[in-house]
Amino acid sequence: MKNSGAKVRAVAAEIVDAVLNGGRSLDATVAEHEVRVASRDRALLRMLCFGALRQHWRLNAYIQQLLGKPLRKRDAIINSLLAIGLYQLVDMRIPDHAVLSETVEAARLLRRPKLAGLVNACLRRFTRENMAAALPEDDEAKWNHPIWLTEAIRKDWPDDWQAILQANNERAPMCLRVNSARGTASDYLARLRAAGIEASDMTGIPDAVVLSEPQSVENLPGFIDGDVSVQDGAAQIAARWLLHDRLAGAPVHRVLDACSAPGGKSGHLAEVGGDRIALCSVDNDVARLERVAENLHRLGADATIIAADASNPEEWWDGEAFDSILLDAPCSASGVIRRHPDIKLLRRESDLARLASLQTALLTALWGLLAPGGVLLYVTCSVFAVENDGVLGPFLNDHDDASENDVLPNNNIRDLMRRKACGYQILPGTAGLDGFYYAALQKKKVS
Repeated sequence: MKNSGAKVRAVAAEIVDAVLNGGRSLDATVAEHEVRVASRDRALLRMLCFGALRQHWRLNAYIQQLLGKPLRKRDAIINSLLAIGLYQLVDMRIPDHAVLSETVEAARLLRRPKLAGLVNACLRRFTRENMAAALPEDDEAKWNHPIWLTEAIRKDWPDDWQAILQANNERAPMCLRVNSARGTASDYLARLRAAGIEASDMTGIPDAVVLSEPQSVENLPGFIDGDVSVQDGAAQIAARWLLHDRLAGAPVHRVLDACSAPGGKSGHLAEVGGDRIALCSVDNDVARLERVAENLHRLGADATIIAADASNPEEWWDGEAFDSILLDAPCSASGVIRRHPDIKLLRRESDLARLASLQTALLTALWGLLAPGGVLLYVTCSVFAVENDGVLGPFLNDHDDASENDVLPNNNIRDLMRRKACGYQILPGTAGLDGFYYAALQKKKVS
């Protein structure tokens, strides 16, 4: 395709601009625009967009130094294009001459031909003066996080905050979940080797396989048939923890996956539970519930799928108690920033109190749906205490029929977790995992 290199950079700049100046979700915007570039260029498109946003503050510091004065508001997209160009020069193995020629041409494709010379001059100066060798002077550029987020992480994790920030700025590995109803991780590793794909297993997480390099799902053996799914290892802990030692000899076990979209954990519950569970998946996002249905269909699994607000059971609950409940609560997603770098740009400090209030409301409402003796597993992908043990502690104090069940599904995951006042925290980057919080609550049996 003529000018395909310039085209992918122009589209990348439009995506980054949509996040920075339009408040758009990175994943949704990439999905919307990647069809505009050749299929062979889509991996590069994603790398440019995600990388430029991971390194936003450092790159922006360079841009301010190069420009001297801000561009006009209507030309703000050139800032995003410069970030794309600088990211290539600093962090990618692309020859400088290719970066310059394709990025300058992208300015013309963005209908800014008069600024093509400026882009060229900025990128040439950057390489000529070796500006990448200069260390950032301010903390935002140094850590590539907004100040409020850095301080919040430092407050909650005074001994680990630097490691968390560094992990947030790294590319996450691609992790798969092997369908245990179809085979083992060992079996699937052999299939990957036969296909020429390098991978390894993950200690303590029996269904997990980690790829050495990301792959298109079309390249994964059996993906279309439901033999494997894409899911981080930390997220895979949920299903086996919730159903741990609870199915043997029992009648059909009623399981609720609240806030279930896009369906990764519902799929895993269905794989582990099989025909021994009756699964209900609830979410208030109708569009994302379609993903739940698609995922379950690909896996050949069944569930009752309900579009509703899980915090208002009177609108959707049939009155029959659930034996197990998974509450994967909406949260700041501060533990998965490396997969979603736009979180650093879109999340606000004021969101934390609002989310904690929502989490408390969900937990309180769903507790009434749990059968005596049942377990509710509370999960977030947050590293903040206010959303985790800060929610669970007051809840336990207010509910005499609730206690923490701290029995882990296997002892091999204990070393991955930090014990909190209530529950367990996995920090981002630990053994290659995302950041997740888990707490299992047991409901007292009626005497």
